[in-house]
Amino acid sequence: MRRLRCEALVVGAGPAGLVAASELAACGTDVLLVDDNPIPGGQLTKQIHKFFGTTEHGAGTRGYVLADQLVRRALERGVRFLPGVRAIGAFSEGIVLADTQDELSIADPACGVVAVGASERGAAFPGWTLPGVMTAGAAQTFVNQHRVAIGERVLVVGAGNVGLIVAYQLHQAGIRVVAIVESQPEIGGWAVHASKVRRLGIPILANTSVAAVRGSGSVNEVSLLRGEGGSSIEETVGVDAVCLAVGLAPRTELLQQLGCRLDFSSALGGWLALHDRELRTTIPGWFVAGDAAGVEEAAVAMEEGRLAGLGAAHFLDRLAKGAFETARAKAIGVLDELRTGPFCQARDTAKRAVWAGAS
Repeated sequence: MRRLRCEALVVGAGPAGLVAASELAACGTDVLLVDDNPIPGGQLTKQIHKFFGTTEHGAGTRGYVLADQLVRRALERGVRFLPGVRAIGAFSEGIVLADTQDELSIADPACGVVAVGASERGAAFPGWTLPGVMTAGAAQTFVNQHRVAIGERVLVVGAGNVGLIVAYQLHQAGIRVVAIVESQPEIGGWAVHASKVRRLGIPILANTSVAAVRGSGSVNEVSLLRGEGGSSIEETVGVDAVCLAVGLAPRTELLQQLGCRLDFSSALGGWLALHDRELRTTIPGWFVAGDAAGVEEAAVAMEEGRLAGLGAAHFLDRLAKGAFETARAKAIGVLDELRTGPFCQARDTAKRAVWAGAS
């Protein structure tokens, strides 16, 4: 088994991992970045829309372009990136890594950042295994990366930001989105995204859920239950694809193997590694960032990656205390600002509960 030498290991090359690795390298750390995908950038590589927010976090930049910028910065700073390599387990000897040919390596870093993101949730209903029922991430991979239409008439399930954005992207690809359905009384996404899809004539149906999907060999129609409680009315709609945007859950497998204590937060996606405000887990030297630390927005993932990278560099004595405290205060201030507003209030409250549990 090949042994890989590094001071710090960053697992996950999405926005959080790229920024964390970049900050570590900027401090002179020998950092190894691994990701099981052949192309770095994580979910950003699937995003064709322009981001909101600040210039520092990609405002006005399309997701795949922002990914290229983050990758270029990390490589210019000296980050060693291994594409197509996944961390398959944490053992006493170190972190075991496997490449696409299942060749094993082992890394034994002095510290690390886990930024493995989140996994998509599914939804079970009669017919959910039919070809044509897929998650939002799968739809984006087909349409945005491979230019393959997932159908001619598509129903999107879930009116959070992901569902609203995916509906818009499907429309851009020439696919008719017959509706976006949301089981809750109110949509969960930003009004700016909802307004955009409504202007396109895509209806957003609240208090509506999928009763069943039917078809012979693939999706042909979907039955919807509309209305509240006992007043529900069933309606059948002809579609050939159903796109599920019903939430994300932090990935915790590697963190559990490292021995990190977990906490549960419904507002942040479910089980996640317990961590303090500086993203330190309960295992000394190991940090968590991005959606693995609680599902939020891309800008938050980048800033958490920055804070985790700075913390790891300080842990390794690659960043002096004074410089760390100054950079730490700035990053925390930015994160506090990103979590302001009514849409972020529940997540901000949930994060503070997680930090309190780690103290």
